[in-house]
Amino acid sequence: MLDPSLKEEPYPFQTILGFAVLDWSDGYCRLEQPMVPHINNRNGIPHGGLHATLLDTAMGYAVCYTGDPDDRQTGMTLSLNVQYLAVAKGKTLIAEGRRTGGGRTNVFTEGEIRDETGNLIATATAVFRLRGSTKG
Repeated sequence: MLDPSLKEEPYPFQTILGFAVLDWSDGYCRLEQPMVPHINNRNGIPHGGLHATLLDTAMGYAVCYTGDPDDRQTGMTLSLNVQYLAVAKGKTLIAEGRRTGGGRTNVFTEGEIRDETGNLIATATAVFRLRGSTKG
């Protein structure tokens, strides 16, 4: 469950896609994306770039958690590897990201996307570089 004090206004790209952060804690993030027509490719299924975006975002949030709404940790993706496994069913994509290791600057993550029926749709690993926080 997302601590209400950590809820942020959606940024423009998030607004276009329509995903929401539902859970965010130290080393973990969960997003949900409605399966709406504007996220589909020309074959009528969610575009692979959307999967990469959701995974990158969930894993990025997982490593940037501070627990303090006035202290925003920033980071950047150094590498992102996505494996596409299945076509989603239903009306919602659920992306989860987890921190798996690393140090103070470079951190390692893994993520997955499932559809609302629990089918595994995509997995990913990534490396992020933490860039500092708003409190220094």
